[in-house]
Amino acid sequence: MGKQIEIRWRDLDVYDHVNHVVFLTYLEEARDEWLGRTLENPSEVWGYVVARVEIDYKRELSLADDVVIARCDLDRIGISSVHTLEEIVTRDGERAAAAQAVLVARDVDTGRSRPLTDVERELLERSRR
Repeated sequence: MGKQIEIRWRDLDVYDHVNHVVFLTYLEEARDEWLGRTLENPSEVWGYVVARVEIDYKRELSLADDVVIARCDLDRIGISSVHTLEEIVTRDGERAAAAQAVLVARDVDTGRSRPLTDVERELLERSRR
């Protein structure tokens, strides 16, 4: 499953292809949606911060591609972190980017990392199925 995202004119750079930074925005949209759906409460997305993103660009995107599908899936769970595997593909399924991200659970009061709760772990594990 993935999030379909329309390529917008503003996403383009002077070379008429989607700017490399915009790929990160596409992935963020899919990641936020996945996390909200996985934790069964979209507001819980704000309890996590991105600590790391690694991305491999495989193909340029342009307005002619029209739409992309951004996907996010669980890779593994740490003590206070969630590791994801992410990708952007064209409508035809051609991979434009592959990425990995590390999300860290954040204590709202202190702003520091916190261990994942048992409920979070259970819901995240369930997302693998």
